[in-house]
Amino acid sequence: MIKVRSDEPKYAYLWDKETKDKNRYGQNIELTEEGDERRNKSLNINGDDGIGDNPNRNKQHGFFLNADNCIGCHACESACSEKNDNPAHIAFRSVGFVEGGSYPDYQRLNISMACNHCDDPVCLKGCPTRAYTKFTEYGAVLQDPDICFGCGYCTWVCPYNAPQLDPVKGEVSKCNMCVDRLEVGLKPSCVSACLGNALDFGVVENIPENRDQAITEIPGFPTTDITHPNIRFQQKKQNHHEMTRTDSMPLKYVKDEAEGKYKATVDKKSGLEKHWNFRSLLTSHESAHVIFTLFTQATVGAFLMLILGESLDLLGFKVLNDYTIHMSLVATIFILSTIGLFKLNMHLGKPHRFYRGFNNLRLSPVSREIAGVSMFYTGLLGYAFFALFDNAFMGFFATIFAYLAVISGPIGLYFMYKLYRIPARPFWDHCQTGTAFLGSMLSLGSFIIAAVSLVVLPASALIELIPTLASIMAIGLTIEIVGHLVHARDMQRINNEGTASHYRQTTQYGKSYLLRNALLCLSLVLAVTISSTGLSGMLGMITAIILALSLMIASAFSRSLFFVLVIPTTMPGAFFWKNDGFVDHARETGLADAPQHGVVYERHHAFKLDELIQTIKENSLQDMLEHVQWIFGKK
Repeated sequence: MIKVRSDEPKYAYLWDKETKDKNRYGQNIELTEEGDERRNKSLNINGDDGIGDNPNRNKQHGFFLNADNCIGCHACESACSEKNDNPAHIAFRSVGFVEGGSYPDYQRLNISMACNHCDDPVCLKGCPTRAYTKFTEYGAVLQDPDICFGCGYCTWVCPYNAPQLDPVKGEVSKCNMCVDRLEVGLKPSCVSACLGNALDFGVVENIPENRDQAITEIPGFPTTDITHPNIRFQQKKQNHHEMTRTDSMPLKYVKDEAEGKYKATVDKKSGLEKHWNFRSLLTSHESAHVIFTLFTQATVGAFLMLILGESLDLLGFKVLNDYTIHMSLVATIFILSTIGLFKLNMHLGKPHRFYRGFNNLRLSPVSREIAGVSMFYTGLLGYAFFALFDNAFMGFFATIFAYLAVISGPIGLYFMYKLYRIPARPFWDHCQTGTAFLGSMLSLGSFIIAAVSLVVLPASALIELIPTLASIMAIGLTIEIVGHLVHARDMQRINNEGTASHYRQTTQYGKSYLLRNALLCLSLVLAVTISSTGLSGMLGMITAIILALSLMIASAFSRSLFFVLVIPTTMPGAFFWKNDGFVDHARETGLADAPQHGVVYERHHAFKLDELIQTIKENSLQDMLEHVQWIFGKK
C-alpha cells in the first residue's frame, strides 16, 4: 500500500457515504454479492496483500467533470503522467476542447478525458491477448502491458481514445484508475491535482457536493451507447448551436433542437479541392494490414477455386488437375499467404509474442480471425507437402489438409470481416466491408489462378478456363463496386464521423478515390470482355495485361483508402496535443525530434528479423513455456 501524506488536503479523499443501487442503464452499482469470495481479495499492490477498508470498495466508481469549471490548465494530465512515469508522447488523461461563436461572443469548452472504466468495455472483449480485466474492486478496467503484444485493436474499438499504443515500446497501456490511491481512501492523482475544482471522482451516479447535475453527454463527447462509460458531467453554461474542433478532424457538433443533444457532423474545413496524397495513402501506419487482408483474401479465394472448382462443374477447371499447374498454383498460394502473415506479425509491437493472439477465442474476433487464418495456413502447408508425392496413400492425407483449409479459410475471412464492424468507427461499420472482402476474394483469387495458368500452360489449354475465371472476376468486381456505391450513399446520409470520412475521401484523397473508381470500372469492363471473347492473339494479351495492372492498382488503392480514411468517434484534441494534423507535420518537419512536442516516430515497425530471432532466443522461449503451463492450469 502507498503511504498517505500527513498534509494530504481534504478534497483529495473519497467522500461517498450513501450510494444508489443501480446506475442509469439499469445495472447494479454493487459489483459483488454477499458471500462472493472476490469481496475480500487483495489487489497485491506493490506486493502488499492488504485490503483497503473503503466500504464502497466493490462498487462501480467513475469520474465527474464539471466542464464549466475546466480552465484547460492540463494539471490533471501532468499529475497523471508523473504518477505513472509516462514518456512525453504518452498521456493516459488528456484535455481537448471544442469552440463556438466568435469575438466577442466566443466560447471554449474544455474536456478532460481518460479511461471511463465502462460497464461494457469493448477493449476487454476485443483484446486477443486477454490483457484487460474488469475488477470488482471499484469497477476498474485494468490492462497489463506485459501481456499485450501491441496489435492496437483496443485503440480501434474504444470510442474515447483511452488505450495508448506506444510506437516505441510497441505495447498498449492506459489509465488504471489509481487503484493504489483508492485502496487508502484517496482520489486519483488527476482529480487531486485539478486547479479549477472541475474533476471529481466517486461511486458512479453520486453527484459531488456543490453540484446539481450528472449528465452523460456534452458537445464533443462520443455516444454512450457503445460502452456505457462511467463518467458524468455538469455543463450548465449555454453553448452555441454549433461547436467545432480545433484539431485536424473535419468534425463539428451541431445541436439537435428536438432531442436537445449535440451530434457530430462533417466540417468542411479543408475546402472541396481534390488531392492525390499518394504518400500518406500508400505508406500509412496500416500498410501491413493492407497487404495481409488482400493477400489472405486472394489466397483463400484461389485455394477454394483450385480444390472445389471441378466439383462445382466450373468450365475449364479440369485442366488444373495437371500436376505441374496444380503444384505451381499451390506454391504460389503458399508464398503469398506466407508474405501476408509475415507482414501482419511484424506489424505487431511485440512480434515475438505472436502466440498470445489465441488467448481470447471466447470473445475477441481478432483471436478468431487469427485462429481461422492460422488453420487455413496449416491446411495449406500440409496439403502442399502431401500433394508433392502424387500417390494414393499420400493423397489421402492431402485431402484431409485440403478440406481443413477449405473450411477454416472462409471462417478466418468471416471473422476478419467481423473485427472491422466497429461501432466506434462508423466508416467501417457497414456491409461494404463485407462486400469489399468478398469481392477481393473472388477477383484476386481468380486473378492468381489466371496469372499462373498463363505462365505454365499453353494457350490451347486455357480456352475454357480463362473465360470462366474472367466471369468469376467480374462477379467479384461487381459485388465490390455495388458495395462502394451503397457505402458512399449511406455515409452521406448518416451525418456522423462516417460522413466526415467520406468528405476526406472526396477531397483530401479525392483524385486517388476517382482513380480507384475508374480502375475498378475498367477492370470490370475488361473482365466481362474476356469472359465473352476469351484471349486471342496479341490484342487479347494486351487486354489481359491492362486488366492485371488495373486490378492490382485498384485493389491496393481501395484497401489503402479503407484504412486511412476512417475517423473514430474519439475525443477532440488540442492544437498541438492529440491532433493527427500536428503529428504528421511534426514528423515531416523534424519537430518530432524534440520530445516536448509529445510526438515520436514509429520506431517499432523497423523491428528486424534478426532482432526477432535474437529476442526469441533470449526471452520468449521462457515466455512460451509459461504460457503453455498457464493454459493447462500448471501455473
